[in-house]
Amino acid sequence: MATIADWIEGARPRTLPNAVAPVVVGSAAAALAGGFSWWKALLALVVAVALIIGVNFANDYSDGIRGTDDVRVGPVRLVGAGLVAPVRVKQAAFACFGIAAAAGIALSVTSAWWLLLIGAVCVAGAWFYTGGSRPYGYAGFGEIAVFVFFGLVAVLGTEFVQAGAVTWAGVLGAVAVGSLSSAVLVSNNLRDIPTDAQTGKITLAVRLGDRRTRILFTVLLIAPLVCSAVLIPVTGSPWPLLGLIAAPVAGSAARPVLGGGHGAALIPALRDTGLAMLIWAIGTAVAFVLAR
Repeated sequence: MATIADWIEGARPRTLPNAVAPVVVGSAAAALAGGFSWWKALLALVVAVALIIGVNFANDYSDGIRGTDDVRVGPVRLVGAGLVAPVRVKQAAFACFGIAAAAGIALSVTSAWWLLLIGAVCVAGAWFYTGGSRPYGYAGFGEIAVFVFFGLVAVLGTEFVQAGAVTWAGVLGAVAVGSLSSAVLVSNNLRDIPTDAQTGKITLAVRLGDRRTRILFTVLLIAPLVCSAVLIPVTGSPWPLLGLIAAPVAGSAARPVLGGGHGAALIPALRDTGLAMLIWAIGTAVAFVLAR
């Protein structure tokens, strides 16, 4: 029988920066545009956190029943390790999707009805990443989906429901957060290239191969730092340089990747990339507030 600690581990709390960072940046972009709303920001956070926990449980379920997680280097999986019956993990995933949907409906009612359609696409994207008969995560499209859903949609959606518009500051923030969020997945898939290739999970990392995946990871890490520089003329202020405080942590994330690390040696890259994303988001949010 799984313990509470097992369930918490199954929810993969280390991925929470992927949910928190876009809401922080999107809310700050809304504040820069003069439209911050604390309760809408809170609802957007509920949507993002519930979605990412839901997709984590959905991945645990789908990968587990396929046998993809039978041999793992990273954290334990509930289904793959036989700790929880698959149906219970599936129910947990859909419970999280339901919470995200409820919060999303509340935001849609108070802003724009068509956000319901985007929300439905997000939930479908979360499930079919590894679920269904032809999961797109097994075809190399996972990083693109993460960039879109946890970068563009999450940041710009958060900004729109509060400010009623999308700004260039929000767009650049979305590109930066999406790049770092994708980098988290790239480092994870880089670590799992050997096992994924054996089980038929053809991720982008498997398609690109080891060397080119490491190059992609580095480009994604650098992208937010470039966005910080571009935000200076966009905001008319030097404050966006505060985002560069994430550079040392990004460097730590890159070290095991550029150093040729494999397997468990790449786990710190996942941790530090997520931390760099959160630090960049906080630094940039402070910059937006000061620039206003």
